[in-house]
Amino acid sequence: MISSLRGTVLHAGSDQVIVEVTGVGFTVAVPTDVARTAREGEPVFLHTHLVVREDAMNLFGFASREELDVFGTLLGVSGVGPKSALGVLSSLTIDQIAAAVQEEDDKPFRKVSGIGPKTAKLIALQLQGKLDAPAAAPTAQTAPALVVDQVVQALAGLGWPDRVASDTVARVSETASASDRDSVQALLRLTLAALGPAQPGGARG
Repeated sequence: MISSLRGTVLHAGSDQVIVEVTGVGFTVAVPTDVARTAREGEPVFLHTHLVVREDAMNLFGFASREELDVFGTLLGVSGVGPKSALGVLSSLTIDQIAAAVQEEDDKPFRKVSGIGPKTAKLIALQLQGKLDAPAAAPTAQTAPALVVDQVVQALAGLGWPDRVASDTVARVSETASASDRDSVQALLRLTLAALGPAQPGGARG
């Protein structure tokens, strides 16, 4: 079992990276945010899960142990395979997944490519009691929830995955001025600048 990899990024795609470890290159499927932040020639550490099938051996990698654990928990849901579980973690943060499960809300899971209404409902139900409660809201100054929601919705309309959009908005709002945090247009402009020139279609994977 390959439980982790530490090496150098040889290549970063939209949904996978190739990591060289002592001269051997490992192709690892990763969530969108990991793929977007990976840089060729730079070191990387990933918590990994090896899926062995008759015709293939596939590695899935995550930036944190928590994401790896949630990935394994998702695989225990009927109808959820590795690609679908990875899709959930590419689209939603751990806290968003936990909140949806806590509220038995299957709508966030229905937005994930490859997951239908029945499977989304199973995720919301079968993960009950298996995830930690969502983290408390940060005490640092951030944009009002209504402004954040509108910016995330605007980014989603442009093709950015909800997870990438919400993570970037949260990060940008922590350093934005008070006036920019209160303005949908200003916060959207700053967030788009932070996202950079990458195409949202590529980010979706």
